[in-house]
Amino acid sequence: MTRLGLGLAALGRPGYITLGHGADLGDTGAAAMERRAHEVLDAAWAAGVRWFDAARSYGRAEDFLASWLAARGIAPADVTVSSKWGYTYTAGWQVVAAHHEVKDHTLPALERQLAESRARLGPYLSLYQVHSATLDSGILDDARVLDRLGELRDGGLAIGLSLSGARQRATLERALGIVVGGRPLWSAVQATWNLLERSVEPALRAAADAGLRVLIKEALANGRLATRGAPPALREEAARLGVGPDAAAIAVALAQPFAGVVLSGAVTAEQLASNARALEVRDARDLPSLVEPAERYWTERGRLAWT
Repeated sequence: MTRLGLGLAALGRPGYITLGHGADLGDTGAAAMERRAHEVLDAAWAAGVRWFDAARSYGRAEDFLASWLAARGIAPADVTVSSKWGYTYTAGWQVVAAHHEVKDHTLPALERQLAESRARLGPYLSLYQVHSATLDSGILDDARVLDRLGELRDGGLAIGLSLSGARQRATLERALGIVVGGRPLWSAVQATWNLLERSVEPALRAAADAGLRVLIKEALANGRLATRGAPPALREEAARLGVGPDAAAIAVALAQPFAGVVLSGAVTAEQLASNARALEVRDARDLPSLVEPAERYWTERGRLAWT
């Protein structure tokens, strides 16, 4: 298994905030999108990717992943599938919508979405994550939800959390202290880390030291570090390495000592192949000059349009 994974946030629904998403995606009919998802999944498999990450709010991502696993005859033991609960997809298969997803971290939402994920992914589901846990959502203080997650952990389902926003570090530091049934609750954490936004890094180091698997998402900053939007310093580094800016940025993420798996967000087979060239890179430079203050980064991300 490579340390490169594939996240399906941009493959399971017609609208997403990655720059150029609509142009890259093309036909947004459900059947066409399922074929596109299978093409990218095939390319990922050929590149050695064995970790696939979905969520209930990623439109039909779980369905597309499940139909691909069945069509290719892939056994549960040969792949790692993670998914998430906590957001409900509400865009009605439209690119433009008043709300694309709605957060709900309550116990009824967990029970409903767990049943939905299990109905689609069955024995393939091996890690179930809280989708974008924050200090404000209250989930880290909800004893009923935490106890239920502990029951699921004790029943053999690994439990993790994903993070988002300028307070990722504080949220993770708070989460690392949670113990349920005398044992730490979390097996993994998924966080945004990239050349522009590194504020969560100290907490990710602590998480890795505590034995959590660290998954890096948005390594390309929703396209800002890919070919279209790459800053000059990254383009220069990519030219030195002989790869695209996307591969150079992912290579830096892969080189971090806390990083277990770095998720590609590719929506075409060509993008996946380009991302996978990061696996060839051994001496990517860190480019600290690109780092932005966390508040500025997340404000800019919040302005990205769904396309």
